[in-house]
Amino acid sequence: MTSSIHPVILCGGSGTRLWPLSRKSFPKQFSSLTGDESLFQASARRLSGGGFAAPVIVTGSDFRFIVTEQLAQVEISPAAILIEPAARNTAPAILAAALNVHARDPGALMLVAPSDHVIPDVAQFVAAVEAATATARAGNLVTFGVRPDRAETGYGWLELSTRPNEAFTPVAQPLVRFVEKPDMAMAQAMLAGGQHLWNTGIFLFSVDALITAFEAHQPEMLAQTRIAVAEAKQDLGFSRLDPTAWGALEDISIDYAVMEKARNISVVPYSGAWSDLGGWQAVWREAGQDATGVVTSGASTAIECSNTLLRSESEGLELVGIGLDGIVVVAMSDAVLVAHKDRAQDVKKAVAALQAKGAVQAETFPRDHRPWGWFESLAIGSRFQVKRIVVRPGAALSLQSHHHRAEHWVVVEGTAKVTIDNEVKLVTENQSVYIPLGAVHRMENPGKVPMVLIEVQTGSYLGEDDIIRYEDIYSRGQGAKG
Repeated sequence: MTSSIHPVILCGGSGTRLWPLSRKSFPKQFSSLTGDESLFQASARRLSGGGFAAPVIVTGSDFRFIVTEQLAQVEISPAAILIEPAARNTAPAILAAALNVHARDPGALMLVAPSDHVIPDVAQFVAAVEAATATARAGNLVTFGVRPDRAETGYGWLELSTRPNEAFTPVAQPLVRFVEKPDMAMAQAMLAGGQHLWNTGIFLFSVDALITAFEAHQPEMLAQTRIAVAEAKQDLGFSRLDPTAWGALEDISIDYAVMEKARNISVVPYSGAWSDLGGWQAVWREAGQDATGVVTSGASTAIECSNTLLRSESEGLELVGIGLDGIVVVAMSDAVLVAHKDRAQDVKKAVAALQAKGAVQAETFPRDHRPWGWFESLAIGSRFQVKRIVVRPGAALSLQSHHHRAEHWVVVEGTAKVTIDNEVKLVTENQSVYIPLGAVHRMENPGKVPMVLIEVQTGSYLGEDDIIRYEDIYSRGQGAKG
């Protein structure tokens, strides 16, 4: 590429179609679904290296430390991490990123990509981006369309002005129209016609061209987003967009807000493999089936099964399927999904049903990620709770106290530096310490390996919001997560 393109990675979503692995508190982009890296890490790596500037990340407050941790693991430093005060869909998120890039590099090209897509052939994808740059620099808004191989009703489609050539060369051409998710008959007709592509939701444009498009089609949104960016507060390397201005923005996608109204839209065909992993059937399709169409993951065993996905996500939980055909089974420590692959898109109905009955499994992941590490509940009673807590090297919990519970800590791996009121001491493996109700306390990991402890809470109320913070290196304020 002749000059740097600024990647913008959107990772504020909380999709439910991959429940129980993807939940509001820990959505799918941060999970390892098809490889060792998370989908977010794979996206960041794909958009790094020669020709790409440091990425801009747009995410929510609850995910900000997950983002920084996962980027550090793949040794990628972001140019900016924009924190959305509330979810407002892709149009405001992309516009905020464009204004951020414009302030640093006016006229630059910006490549917008979701953080939860699978694109195995990085070189072919980068070649398609390269083929789109001249068109984008000329002022067009470019989207990328994938050659369809089935009559898919779960994707939006793009209608081209002419059919791509036999080689499916990535050459930009005008877009005729966007097509919403079709019914099966329409999808079959578009597949047969050869003049439609799947809509990836990936875009390339100059920040000037995009801002001009918002001036023409969404002037009020542009004005409010300018305020949200200008009034953003810097916080530990994050940029918190102004909540008042952001709260006034319409919840709308970039397609509806601008792309379907603009006349300078071009499409670049992409013939490589691509999936948005929009459901468990897509995971089964992408995960590498054996000769009988079976995919197993974790501690799972298939006996005389076919066209089936078995996935164990819990340590020590053995999942066994016998004589299954066309079934998806996903087992976690607190929830199990069993569904026919043809009904995989209906998983969101299960989430809605669980929400209606007040089940915490609808939204809350069993492992709660925090900036210092993570914890999970091992046992819960009416007046007690047992947790496993893992603290990363050099990390520290906030200096805090509780109104309603006392705690007993047993270190099982590593060494903990423990503060209880005015006393500070080291607690090593097989040692324990008691924190009385109301005591001001803190736990730190001074070592070079993760520190693991078992926490036993006792008291009349054990909710995560029973925390009073006095000091916190992560500036979280009060509340369960701050």
